Amino acid sequence: MPERWWHSLRARFETAPIPDPLWRRAVSHCPLARPLPPDQQVQLRHLAALFLSRKQFHALAGVVLDDYWRLMISLQACLPVLQQGAALLRGWREVLVYPGELKVRRHTHDIDGNTQGTLKPLACDIWERGPLVLSLVDVQLDLEQPWDGCNVVVHEMAHKFDMLDGPPDGVPPLTNISRRRWITQFELAYERLIEAANRGDSKIDAHATENPSEYFAVVSELHYSQPALLREVEPEIAELLEDFYGKSPAFVA
Repeated sequence: MPERWWHSLRARFETAPIPDPLWRRAVSHCPLARPLPPDQQVQLRHLAALFLSRKQFHALAGVVLDDYWRLMISLQACLPVLQQGAALLRGWREVLVYPGELKVRRHTHDIDGNTQGTLKPLACDIWERGPLVLSLVDVQLDLEQPWDGCNVVVHEMAHKFDMLDGPPDGVPPLTNISRRRWITQFELAYERLIEAANRGDSKIDAHATENPSEYFAVVSELHYSQPALLREVEPEIAELLEDFYGKSPAFVA
């Protein structure tokens, strides 16, 4: 059904090709795309062209977003789609790009049931079927430091995948992977992370302890930008993510 949906959508729209000079420039400046073999680069170019044609970019708060930066965002957003296909890009239409760190209001409840509002700094934020919200400064930093364990575009795309089949729970749509195995291994790994964080010796960012959805997004970042660490700490999770996303370009770099 998802693939039929996507092919039907493609039939209604024309996909503009990416000019050769622009594509070569983008790939040369994206360390996650540069090591890919030629056939995957061709596939990535096609996916990025679909992304640019289907998604509406909005530059906010003074951001200047030219063709190069739209492509750099699209290219990184499509890297996690190489293995599963373009159907993972469905369900939302807009990309909002801010210049710097975002602050999003969160509501928490104390033990007496009182609601408290706080402003929490985030690189980006995401809503089900809503826009992808990114900080341009973080996108730029990820390109400059590609192997430090962080990638804001990959992180937020993981959330989008997670919400394709319902509320975020750390389980994206799975086709060739056992859902039972995925849930079991991710639950065990999430519990190990919480225990390690409580001891103060976690090698995975404590942000991943917030909930299973955040755990999935954080380890997705590690798959692309620090897969050796992920293999060391959680080999089962590393194997599942390689099945879902394909081999990390970090092992080719």
